[in-house]
Amino acid sequence: MTRRRTLAVTIVAVVLAGPAVAQNTVDIFDTATGTERLGTITLQEEAGGGVRFTPDLGDILPVGDHGFHAHVNPDCGSGGQAAGGHYDPANTGVHEGPEGNGHLGDLPRLTSDGGRVTTAVVAPRLALSDLYGRALVIHEGGDNYSDSPAPLGGGGARLACGVVATATPVMPPAALAALMALLLAIVVHARRQAAPAPNRS
Repeated sequence: MTRRRTLAVTIVAVVLAGPAVAQNTVDIFDTATGTERLGTITLQEEAGGGVRFTPDLGDILPVGDHGFHAHVNPDCGSGGQAAGGHYDPANTGVHEGPEGNGHLGDLPRLTSDGGRVTTAVVAPRLALSDLYGRALVIHEGGDNYSDSPAPLGGGGARLACGVVATATPVMPPAALAALMALLLAIVVHARRQAAPAPNRS
């Protein structure tokens, strides 16, 4: 009996830990009004490390590249200025892009194709938990991943912004169904074990 319980607990732990995928979808708003919803950006942890950002933004940005950063404060007010500076927990004080050793909030540029922004980008140094309680900001101009000739990549005005809320792990439906079937089997087995033996006298 003890061996069966141990096996069941092990299987449950594997089902719970293995397939869970951390992700979060952030609503993005126009900073000019603060209320016009422009679309979403979905954040998902990569299996090998890093976070994938998948935008689904409408016809809102000029064609070309746009600076994209995680900012310190979970606040998009005052035209995006309330978001504060780039997320920089190590206090590096430098802007070197997603592959560099500067701000952890330096994200890959987003590209607008005919006004729409749909191409995913990956920030290799981040975990999703780094972004909880931060703001995602999209800038008017591009980003050269440097503080020269202009600070912070030269992105300019903050056109769009969204706040990242804390998310819970998501279990795929197949894994959830397998877990429920296993738990049901454990309950049935326990009831059979607890049932009194038939009276054969």
